[in-house]
Amino acid sequence: MLQILIAVFIGGGTGSVLRWLLGMRLNPMHHAIPIGTLTANLLGAFIIGAGLAWFNRMTDIDPMWKLLITTGFCGGLTTFSTFSAEVVFLLQDGRFGWALMNVAINLLGSFAMTAAAMWIFSAAR
Repeated sequence: MLQILIAVFIGGGTGSVLRWLLGMRLNPMHHAIPIGTLTANLLGAFIIGAGLAWFNRMTDIDPMWKLLITTGFCGGLTTFSTFSAEVVFLLQDGRFGWALMNVAINLLGSFAMTAAAMWIFSAAR
């Protein structure tokens, strides 16, 4: 159990730091769409899709790696709470179109990235 906690802790800490760095660097690039959060969510969706496809194919890999990458790293990297807050801020500011666009890009983009990664890594046999 301790090994599981450590794996999730290391992955989560690493993913969280990367999310923070992406936000600090990329969010100022656009006046309405938080590009850093979007990048973190899309990257996390791609990584979890790739990871799930990879772990499904490579059954001899220690399950600790799956926990470190999917639950830990992707859980720390992606963020529904920050995404939700940013959408609410846009709504409070009266930027309804930007809020809707942000929701659409994050959700549809994340679905597309996960599906693409699963397809790529499943096809790469």
